[in-house]
Amino acid sequence: MAKKYSSKINKIRTFALSLIFIGFVVMYGGIFFRQNFLVMTIFMLLGLLCIIASTVVYFWIGMLSTRAVQVVCPNCKKPTKVLGRVDMCMYCNEPLTMDPSLEGKEFDEKYNQKKSFNR
Repeated sequence: MAKKYSSKINKIRTFALSLIFIGFVVMYGGIFFRQNFLVMTIFMLLGLLCIIASTVVYFWIGMLSTRAVQVVCPNCKKPTKVLGRVDMCMYCNEPLTMDPSLEGKEFDEKYNQKKSFNR
């Protein structure tokens, strides 16, 4: 079975969006404990912390995105951002690399880890 890859920026954005929804679900869970003020408050605060964490993650990926190299995808011809040595196109999931020594090799996210790549 082929592993599904996606752009690093899109993965982190999806995680941040899921934190928002998790925060709302946790807050709505607090409604079931309206009679117990302390438990309801804890649920509301945990939900708020998830939403604040999402804001922090969105800020972090925004700052990281400014560092990414913008390239034009050879497959779909749309501009996309590349983080690290290998990444996927944000639109068509075409494998992209900025390292000439990796061209033509099978795509693997391990190429972004310094320990797993021997020169």
